[in-house]
Amino acid sequence: ARPAARPAPGFAPAAPTQSRPAPGFAPAAPAVDMERISAMMADAVNAAKATAAAEMSTMMTELRAMRGMMETQLAELSWGSSQQREPHKAAVLREMLAAGFSATLSKMLIEKMPAGRSAEESLRWVRTVLARNMNVIANEDALIEGGGVFALVGPTGVGKTTSTAKLAARCVMRHGPEKLALITTDAYRIGAHEQLRIYGKILGVMVHSVKDEADLRIALKELRNKHTVLIDTVGVSQRDQMVTEQVAMLQGAGADVKRLLCLNSTSTQETLTEVVRAYQGSGLAGAIMTKLDEAASIGNVLDVVIRQKLNLFYVSNGQRVPEDLHLAKPMELVERAFRLKKDVNQFADSDLPMLMAAAGNDAREVHLG
Repeated sequence: ARPAARPAPGFAPAAPTQSRPAPGFAPAAPAVDMERISAMMADAVNAAKATAAAEMSTMMTELRAMRGMMETQLAELSWGSSQQREPHKAAVLREMLAAGFSATLSKMLIEKMPAGRSAEESLRWVRTVLARNMNVIANEDALIEGGGVFALVGPTGVGKTTSTAKLAARCVMRHGPEKLALITTDAYRIGAHEQLRIYGKILGVMVHSVKDEADLRIALKELRNKHTVLIDTVGVSQRDQMVTEQVAMLQGAGADVKRLLCLNSTSTQETLTEVVRAYQGSGLAGAIMTKLDEAASIGNVLDVVIRQKLNLFYVSNGQRVPEDLHLAKPMELVERAFRLKKDVNQFADSDLPMLMAAAGNDAREVHLG
């Protein structure tokens, strides 16, 4: 075999050449999107904050629920112990609940009830305090003699038109028909204007019909020389947005319109509370308790009058004009409420602690004079 060729002495095979960057030049680095990174970091931080806030809200809700449960259980234990030590309190509580008064008002009075009295004496004290805390007018001078513009307001069917006619008759008997004007805003109910017009014809008083705030402004301006102006308003449900519009219309009528809220004695306490809050506006001048003759219980409406601090002007107990309208007499109304009470035995001893515990959180809102 032929020997392999060898390179000549002093010569080495050439190494493969590699391209090298020129001195002073480096390869370009990939571009970094700082705005995108910042946005991602901000999103992550916001997500973490939202998660932490949600967890904190859940934890606080659970803590409040636990606190409420503990307060309720403690209140039940406290009332149960008090019920054993002072059984006359349980007897008075049954009487108040059976008469239609709320657990909240009942609890407030029982907690303030003087110690060392019998059940009969304690109940007599409760009746006195209830009557004392009803705001009424001593006589009709504030309304009939003082005069002014009065609007009867309230939901549909509470007796506004009939109450307007009764007040109108009293004004006519005191000052004559020429000193009185009647206005109706009820353009929705069929025959509403006709009903008031019939009353006006009997009394010899002109009835004016208005549709909106502009009409009311014009009518009140024309009737500014009248001693008394009575406005029969359209009935609106307390949950209707029109209540706010009606209040705004009366307040923007260019005169000091005093609103009298008609409270239906046959309504539940929850409904009456809704009605008062809806029609409250910037303040009610007073209230008229209607349909007293139809109510199976009146503790519910008296409770609302006391707790909402309403000025109770009149009570209406029938359809006769003007006979069935009377000044509110607190003690007579309280006595009537207890005469109409339901069976006191419907409230078992085991139910009373739970009722008092449930009323505990709301009792702070009641401030009796």
